[in-house]
Amino acid sequence: MNNPASPAPVAPAKGGLYRHFHRIAWLAVALATCVIVFGAFVRLSNAGLSCPDWPTCYGMATWPTTPDHASAADHAATAIRPIEPSKAWREQFHRIIAGLLGVLVLALALLATRRRPQGWLQVIGAAVLVAIAIPLYMRGQHVAASVLAIAGEIALLAGVLRWSDTDLARTSTLTLAVIIFQALLGMWTVTWLLKPVVVMGHLLGGLTTFSLLTWIAWRATGIPIRSGEAGRLRRLLLIGLVLLAIQIALGGWTSANYAALACGTDFPKCAGQWWPAHDFREGFVLWRGIGVDYEGGILDNEARIAIQLAHRLMALVVVGHLLALAARLLRSPGLRGWGTLLGALVLLQFGLGIANVVMSLPLHVAVTHNAGATALLFVLVTLLARLRAPDA
Repeated sequence: MNNPASPAPVAPAKGGLYRHFHRIAWLAVALATCVIVFGAFVRLSNAGLSCPDWPTCYGMATWPTTPDHASAADHAATAIRPIEPSKAWREQFHRIIAGLLGVLVLALALLATRRRPQGWLQVIGAAVLVAIAIPLYMRGQHVAASVLAIAGEIALLAGVLRWSDTDLARTSTLTLAVIIFQALLGMWTVTWLLKPVVVMGHLLGGLTTFSLLTWIAWRATGIPIRSGEAGRLRRLLLIGLVLLAIQIALGGWTSANYAALACGTDFPKCAGQWWPAHDFREGFVLWRGIGVDYEGGILDNEARIAIQLAHRLMALVVVGHLLALAARLLRSPGLRGWGTLLGALVLLQFGLGIANVVMSLPLHVAVTHNAGATALLFVLVTLLARLRAPDA
């Protein structure tokens, strides 16, 4: 897939990176993929509320193994939801691997900023503020916890705005800020009872983290692809990335509102019609207050049909653009392999979307559909990170 004429790997950072930085970045990419795919499994298997408290699970760092587990049975969370060990392990294990990913991202941020004046102190300070906020939240001091978390985020964003990216300091710090906010979204997903806008945001946050880590890994590896069409291709890739992000958001909104089967198992028709009764206004209300349990969805079917129709129509736009982009890559020397891969992934993803409907949302197909979106993001971000003009 690489241009045979490309030069040997080069270091992308003027200041120089820690020699194992790219290896840590690729490990983070792999772990982020696991977090995203397993998170989809948790959400689609209806286990998202199986640990009502956060970050513990019925007061445990792990999870209860039986419905009457001694150390969990008397926890206050049992008044919110009975213990279901078969689901609780999924939610808590997802939190644990997400926490490990956070540690890797923190390490990347510290390594990237180690040569900045007091850069690593700024990153550590922000991390300490967030760490202190967690036990405060667990003790019910939500306002104090929120203030500390926001202060930590502001400290990181200040570095993002001030630093350049020659040593990947800006991108690495931004990724840490995103993953901290992602942790907050994970907390709100549970405490706000699967509020759709939060569930959708959590999905987008995870894929944003994955995209940033992919960018960091490739830039740290330093293997550019030289092409005389780099400028034009990068514009097409950016358009594709924006369209794919919109489609992923619509997919998250569809899943969060339990609208995947709003049309029944009909395709390409919906509920036996090409354009059935629908309610876009009700289907796309983002904020409905706090306190409602959204598990199973609360919208009527016309609103859910509107969501499903929007997802299907946007899919046609995305597929059209990405297939055209794949065809363009196939005509570009050194990029034919990437064009083939992109085209195959687009067709596979479209097929999985159809299979979700006609097969009535089997869990393995739905999870694979989420993984397919991650794979498409990987290809687009990879090409954006690696494409260079011949004289760049």
